[in-house]
Amino acid sequence: MSAPVTTELFTKVSTGRASADVVAQIHAALQSGQLSPGDRLPPERELAAQLGVSRVTVRDALRVLEANGLVAIRVGAHGGAFVTAPEPDHVSEGLANLLMMSQVSPADITEARMVFELGALKLVCERATSDDLAALTEICDRSEHALRQGTFDVALSAEFHIRLAQSSHNVAISLVTEAFQEPMLRSLVKAKAIDPHMGDPGVHEHRRLVAAIADGDVRGAKRVMRQHLGRTAQRIRSEKPARRTPRADGMG
Repeated sequence: MSAPVTTELFTKVSTGRASADVVAQIHAALQSGQLSPGDRLPPERELAAQLGVSRVTVRDALRVLEANGLVAIRVGAHGGAFVTAPEPDHVSEGLANLLMMSQVSPADITEARMVFELGALKLVCERATSDDLAALTEICDRSEHALRQGTFDVALSAEFHIRLAQSSHNVAISLVTEAFQEPMLRSLVKAKAIDPHMGDPGVHEHRRLVAAIADGDVRGAKRVMRQHLGRTAQRIRSEKPARRTPRADGMG
C-alpha cells in the first residue's frame, strides 16, 4: 500500500473559487510528475491545512477529480484518495462532451475527419492484423445485408470508421476517433437526410478500403478515403436534398 505523499505540494488558495483552485493544483502536480498513479494524497485534514480551505472544500474538489477518473476514493483503515490513471472511456467521453457542448458543426467534424482519418491510414495499412481485416469485412457484410433489407443505419458507417481507427493499434488515435462518434453520427445523419441513398456507394468504398489495407496500399487507401469523406463533406456543405430522376413507374 502506497504511503501518503507528505511533501507540501500545495499552496493556500483564494476563497472565491476555492474548490476549482484545489482541483487545478492537483492537476498541476499530476502534469509535473510530482504525483503519479498509485500515490495516496494526504488526508483531508492535512490537505485542508496546506491549501487553507475547509475539509468540505477539499471533499468537493476530490469528488470532481474522482468524476474525471483522476482520483479513486477508498474507505476503510487503508482508505484515502489515490491517484489513478483515467480509463480510456473517461478520456473519450470527456472529449466527446467538449465537442458536443461546443456545438461543432457537421461540416467542421467532416473536415476534421478528413485530416485525421487520412493521416491514420498509413499506420492502419502497416499494422492491421488478420483479425482487424476480418472485423472490418464483417461490418461490410452487415452493412450490405442492411442495404438489401432497406434497414441501413448510418451507425454502421460510424462503427466501421471506429474499428478502422482501432486497426492502427495506436491508443491515442482510437480514443480520439471514439470521441468523434456522436458528432460523427450527427454529421452522417445530416448527410443521409440530404441523400437517403448515400449508403450504397459508402459501403462499396468501405470494401475497397479493406482491400487496399489488406494489400498494404497506403496510396490506394487514401485515395478511397478522400473520395469517401469528400462526398460526405460536399453533401453537408450543399444542404440541399439530392434530386432523383423519377422512375417510370412513378415510385421515387
